[in-house]
Amino acid sequence: FSDLSAIRHQAVTDRNGPEALGQAAKQFEALFMQMMLKSMRDAGGGEGLFDNEHTRLYQDMFDKQLSLDLSQTDNGIGLAKVLVQQLKATIPALQQTADTTGVGMVPGPLVMPARGMQSFSLHDSSGQEAKLADAANTGHPAEPLQFESPEHFVSTMWPHALEAGEALGVDPRAILAQAALETGWGRAVIRKPDGSSSHNLFNIKADQRWDGERVNKLTLEYKDGVAVKENANFRSYTSYAESFRDYVQFLQNNGRYHLALESGPDIALFSQRLQQAGYATDPAYASKIQRIANGELISSVMDGLKNTSGETLS
Repeated sequence: FSDLSAIRHQAVTDRNGPEALGQAAKQFEALFMQMMLKSMRDAGGGEGLFDNEHTRLYQDMFDKQLSLDLSQTDNGIGLAKVLVQQLKATIPALQQTADTTGVGMVPGPLVMPARGMQSFSLHDSSGQEAKLADAANTGHPAEPLQFESPEHFVSTMWPHALEAGEALGVDPRAILAQAALETGWGRAVIRKPDGSSSHNLFNIKADQRWDGERVNKLTLEYKDGVAVKENANFRSYTSYAESFRDYVQFLQNNGRYHLALESGPDIALFSQRLQQAGYATDPAYASKIQRIANGELISSVMDGLKNTSGETLS
């Protein structure tokens, strides 16, 4: 408790100070290890012959002290390093300060995967700067490290959907809805083994015609109306813009989709013909695209973007 009080006093007197940040990260790491040890104790095979409330009390005190001691070592278990790096990136006052946190830093911003916290990837700052420069050159906003909400996904991807819609001659809302359906509003984009994104928004598979990078994933397919899991290779891109461009080429270069591309602005007809051509095996694929494209979420975001720009978005 005295350590926590000292950290609190330091944070008040030196607001956003890097020293306080490092110590707070170590305390959080200690708390995490305490929870981990407690879970391990609870998962044991039952109490020993001489266990009682007094031995459990001292065992708990020992675990807490052990956690604190481990967290104060140079490296700990590594959680404090990640916390410092992530928090430092979100506090403007700390972004240009030297590393005086007392916790070794890890290079580059933290990238959390779309599906929970199964893994993460650390990218160097030069790669992030290249992405920002590429966004400035193309006129598109910088690609986010992760999508905070469906609204965030829609507002970010709308410029790409507009370009794809113009190239294909179909309603861009249908394309955006398909990307949202395939990726769970951007939160389930297929990831590479190192945790980085494949940027594959339309889950286009990598067959013999694809000579680029690919990633393997367990996927759900429907055969004779029955859902079956199987491994498949999918295309991997360097950006979401590249994913949209390849989607356009994929539909244009495959004759089986020519009827879908003749649907024009009819979202229902486009999605139905897309399903009939075999784009997906889900029997409800077309109806799901229609429901998302005509839903309130996309409409509300579109209205917000229109009001902000003062221009018509379609």
